Amino acid sequence: MPAAEKLEPSFVSIVITVRNEERHLAALLDSLLVQEPPFEIVLVDACSDDRTWEIASDYHERHPAVLRIFQRKGHRGAGRNIGVEEARGEFVAFTDGDCVADPLWLHWLRRGFERAPAIAGKSVVEGPRAFAQLERVELLQGGTDVTYPSCNLGYRRELFQRLGGFDGRFITAEDIDLNLRAVRAGAALLYVPEALIHHHVRETVMRFLLQAFWNGYGRKQLTEKHGQLWARYRYSRMLSTQSSPLAYARLAAALVGYFTRLVTVSGTPQRIPPERPEAVSASRPKEAPRA
Repeated sequence: MPAAEKLEPSFVSIVITVRNEERHLAALLDSLLVQEPPFEIVLVDACSDDRTWEIASDYHERHPAVLRIFQRKGHRGAGRNIGVEEARGEFVAFTDGDCVADPLWLHWLRRGFERAPAIAGKSVVEGPRAFAQLERVELLQGGTDVTYPSCNLGYRRELFQRLGGFDGRFITAEDIDLNLRAVRAGAALLYVPEALIHHHVRETVMRFLLQAFWNGYGRKQLTEKHGQLWARYRYSRMLSTQSSPLAYARLAAALVGYFTRLVTVSGTPQRIPPERPEAVSASRPKEAPRA
């Protein structure tokens, strides 16, 4: 029998959106440049007012064949969509400006893409212990957790485009919205814990609570578009795992964000209209993805 033909690794486009990340950007780019080839890095800067663009430009000059950089205003979802439009890879992998990738991150994402069209890696939270130890609040759709964050997320580019990409109307939670639409359309979302990204939490209480406020704001945007997603959620379970004073403060800040969105956009054109069922069926894959 002839020897099996060795397949070349698939080309992956790493898409990053950044704003005011001068403290972390160099460490992120250094961690990406050592990934398993072939890949490219597509960086979209949301018009930072610190040295972020200067740092990105310096790396681009030193690595022009690998790193391409763009400047566009907009929220994270819109920036990532621009990055995907510029991407040349069959697959796209997303991460954030305040992250550091494990040297084998892209290797394990590729292994995951052999089994599913959408991949979520493991995000390891770095920073003050009181902030880092707080658990993520999961949301299940059809038995799949759809709250995997876009700091460690990968999609087959064709599926991402067929779903319409990230919804640029979202302030936050645009990653949950995308994952939810993918699962509802019949795509498998595979968790690959070996694909590690180290993610920095906010370093002060005020910035941490501000992030929680916007997370709550984004959760309300989700319910505008998708209905009462948390109707069956066991809040007693959440409260039992979020029992520290800081956890309750985070929950309170998120509730303020949620009701701020409710009060300020209710009955206005800014409210996201409910998604139509035919929009989901139109994006449904023709063949079931491999498990």
